[in-house]
Amino acid sequence: MIKGIIFDLDGTLLDSMTVWSSIDREFLIENGITDPPAEVSDVVKKMTVDESSQYFIDRFGLKCTKEYVIWRIEDMVRERYEEQIPLKPHVEELLDYLDSRGIPYGIATATYKRLAEAALKRCGIYDRFRFLLTDVEYPAGKNFPDIFLGGAEYFGAEPREVLVVEDSLHCIETAKEAGFTVCGVYDSVAEADRSSIIALSDYYVDSMDEIMNIV
Repeated sequence: MIKGIIFDLDGTLLDSMTVWSSIDREFLIENGITDPPAEVSDVVKKMTVDESSQYFIDRFGLKCTKEYVIWRIEDMVRERYEEQIPLKPHVEELLDYLDSRGIPYGIATATYKRLAEAALKRCGIYDRFRFLLTDVEYPAGKNFPDIFLGGAEYFGAEPREVLVVEDSLHCIETAKEAGFTVCGVYDSVAEADRSSIIALSDYYVDSMDEIMNIV
């Protein structure tokens, strides 16, 4: 029996992953790296904000502080979160269904907290979630299970009683190793990992409304 759901944000609730794929390259070009490697976004998507900022400095020899990198990237994407990025299809329909069943839900994300809050408030769903956990509360990010375990505590549930809904392979790996029930969600940016995600997940959906058939 599922006693609660922990949703990822980018690529799961928000159709935002292509923004991050482009912003990494835009930031590097702005800082004199004229031809950023194509794989850079795949590398940093597994990192926390703090880790990815330091990675840019170390890998590309940037002459700036980690704090500047964190601020500048957040500033570059702020407008898109505040004004543009939409929900994925059927998200509100799914939340209505969960409410009708009395199933609580929250968010665990590696995204900047202020950006996450801005997008969720603009889309009118911020107050529906029991919690919004980020690397502010859990600096280790999703390479360690603490953020998911923290969500389970909110529900008063064991990991196996909590459904983690994710689009990223490394996050699914972390949740599965910690004993959570996992639902993989299709996102075009994670196409290369799709077969691995399907193999590892307890469930896999192409669209958010399909989760109504699981819980």
